[in-house]
Amino acid sequence: MLGIELATAAFLPAALVALLAGILSFLSPCVLPIVPPYLAYMTGVGVNGLRAQERSAVLPALFFVMGLSTVFLIMGFAASAFGRAFLQYQDVLAKFAGGVVIVMGLHFLRVIRIPFLDQEARIEAGAEGGGAFGAYLLGLAFAFGWTPCIGPQLGMILSLAATGAELSRGTALLAIYALGLGIPFLLAAIFINQAIGLMNRIRPWLHVIERAMGVLLLIVGVMLITGAFSAFSYWLLETFPGLAMLG
Repeated sequence: MLGIELATAAFLPAALVALLAGILSFLSPCVLPIVPPYLAYMTGVGVNGLRAQERSAVLPALFFVMGLSTVFLIMGFAASAFGRAFLQYQDVLAKFAGGVVIVMGLHFLRVIRIPFLDQEARIEAGAEGGGAFGAYLLGLAFAFGWTPCIGPQLGMILSLAATGAELSRGTALLAIYALGLGIPFLLAAIFINQAIGLMNRIRPWLHVIERAMGVLLLIVGVMLITGAFSAFSYWLLETFPGLAMLG
């Protein structure tokens, strides 16, 4: 019973990290600037037409998010299956994953540079949108094409997924990451004019957001290496006994 309770408590900080990583991924310099062009492409109108609300971008945006979520859920399941297959080496796996996450954090902080993580695979927007199904396919392409760009964030969540023993845990973590990335995209489609104005105000701060992501990666990497996630889980159970009922 303690193992179930501990697993439940351990999932909560990992879920919070996954959600925050998804939001920061949306705000990253290689994602935020392309949101209006992507929405315009999926609806078949220009950005000005989108702002004039000639056509709603909500349904295409929903299918786009479903597309990228499909890929992330598969990745989460695969990472959990890998971790479960090597359950007896979980300590070594956690330390290795922590080291990789720290390296990616140093990349974001520009202490070191990894050229692969600076690559992008953008799809040029045309004059015609592809409808709901086309938006879904575009979401699939986004998840694969932007993997180098959002790779550090995604790799961190996959590392957390691989260090768990339950298949459902990894899938849930990637689902939460997809929500953190997808919900802002949907909100931008619903409130397009306000979103574009907000994006223009955020743009000068993108480098600060990138550094914040680097700090988050370093913290998670150190926690994976030192086993601090387990210690934090025990603290959660002792401080909030009601969490045991969630298991």
